[in-house]
Amino acid sequence: LRVVGVGRWCGTRIGSMPPTTTATGTRAAGKEEIVKQAQMEMLQKPRIRMVASSATTTATVADVDKNEKLKETAANSAILTADALNPKVTEMEYAVRGKLVLRAEEHVAALAANEPRPFSEVVMCNIGNPQAVGQPPLTFVRQLVSLCASPHLLSQPELLKSFPSDVVTRAKSILSASSGTGAYSTSKGIPSIRAKVASFIASRDNSTTPIDPELLFLTNGASEGVKTMLSLLIRDKSDGVLIPIPQYPLYSATLTLLGGSQIGYYLDEDSNWALSMPELRRAVKDACSNGITPRALAVINPGNPTGAVLSKENMTEIVRFCEEHNLVLLADEVYQENVYYADEAPFVSFKRVVTEYENERGGTPESRVQLASFHSTSKGVLGECGVRGGYMELYGFDKSVVDEVYKMVSVNLCSNVIGQVVTSVLVDRPKVGDASYELWNTEYESIMHSLRRKSVKMVQALGALEGVSCNRADGAMYCFPRVRLSESACVEAERRGIKPDVLYCMELLDETGVCVVPGSGFH
Repeated sequence: LRVVGVGRWCGTRIGSMPPTTTATGTRAAGKEEIVKQAQMEMLQKPRIRMVASSATTTATVADVDKNEKLKETAANSAILTADALNPKVTEMEYAVRGKLVLRAEEHVAALAANEPRPFSEVVMCNIGNPQAVGQPPLTFVRQLVSLCASPHLLSQPELLKSFPSDVVTRAKSILSASSGTGAYSTSKGIPSIRAKVASFIASRDNSTTPIDPELLFLTNGASEGVKTMLSLLIRDKSDGVLIPIPQYPLYSATLTLLGGSQIGYYLDEDSNWALSMPELRRAVKDACSNGITPRALAVINPGNPTGAVLSKENMTEIVRFCEEHNLVLLADEVYQENVYYADEAPFVSFKRVVTEYENERGGTPESRVQLASFHSTSKGVLGECGVRGGYMELYGFDKSVVDEVYKMVSVNLCSNVIGQVVTSVLVDRPKVGDASYELWNTEYESIMHSLRRKSVKMVQALGALEGVSCNRADGAMYCFPRVRLSESACVEAERRGIKPDVLYCMELLDETGVCVVPGSGFH
């Protein structure tokens, strides 16, 4: 008999014996003994076993049954299907990269294949991705990244002549303080860059108290920091986080994935998307009556997608509310540079408001409001979404909590180092007298002027349309208009099994090539 199954013998894989090995045997006794031992092992262990003759192959009923059971087990355990996924993944929604975007990508492919469309290009306005819609990168940023990513250029004098001296100096400084962009950094990020972040925060907030770099974590964009904090906060479904409605869907999506509860508080559109204390109290009361424990309050300032900028007085009320209800304050401040009416609605950081609030009350470190704030290279004037740079600052947390954050970020080893390099520019840009300053300032002012001009123009254009109204966007990169649809449009949306705003956005895309996000995606 020939062995056609696969077994183990003395660490060697046993397969089918050579064709010349038959039942009568023509090999040495040692070979026959090996075959017998392999056969005995296969008989003693639960395996799929085939007994073959020279002309036919047969199998026992028991073996067939065993074979079928093994196949069934394999099908249930090895093949991943949609109904076998983690249900939290299937429940999660992320509107800014949803079905409309997939439809937009179909149009892009069709245009590339010269298929007819009523438009010549697709304009992706579904997400804040400035360089994808024409914003140029800042020269200083790209020069610095080039030298850091290709350090051999620093040893070529002729090539270095094309780089400003301050770029060369900074590249050498970063490389001497790290192992380069191709190596892991420390888990919190390159220490010298974290020191720059600390100086930036102190300068921004007019703080006389030094910022501890050990409470700073360089992150892959702000989103990673947000996810880290939500992961720490959510223990089960009974834990909830207060998030604004409308909100950037990162928060609702992450809460769903973590198995926590979304506690929505509604911003007041009639008051330019203000955050009211009665609404916060209403949200907390409703959550508690439903058995949900509010653990944190997320605030996006300037607002995404509303464009509203909170007043300092409103922010102080929010800090007091967090103190009263023992809430961790999550401050998403990635648009702090995108402020278009600074005289009327200036940006003020929550870090500044929290520290001033505590100082006025003579609070001790033990009674601090716990704050996690986030910033990113993706927005502002840099618009470097693809490099995934940013930072998270912790304030008011016990060392044991900070240690747990460190453990969590250590699992990912570190944020990407190119992103860390760009973060260094976010917090420490060229200054007057530096070789790069004149070009930097020209490019910076041009981009900032363009962002403000487009924001104003968009609000005006939307307000001129029939059935459309839109609040002024004081900051960020978005407008959030109200579109009044006809009853027949709502009926048609119901017939198609979609929401009315989704129908509007889909038809806008199909007829004009402009991809936007339905308002319901920010709920």
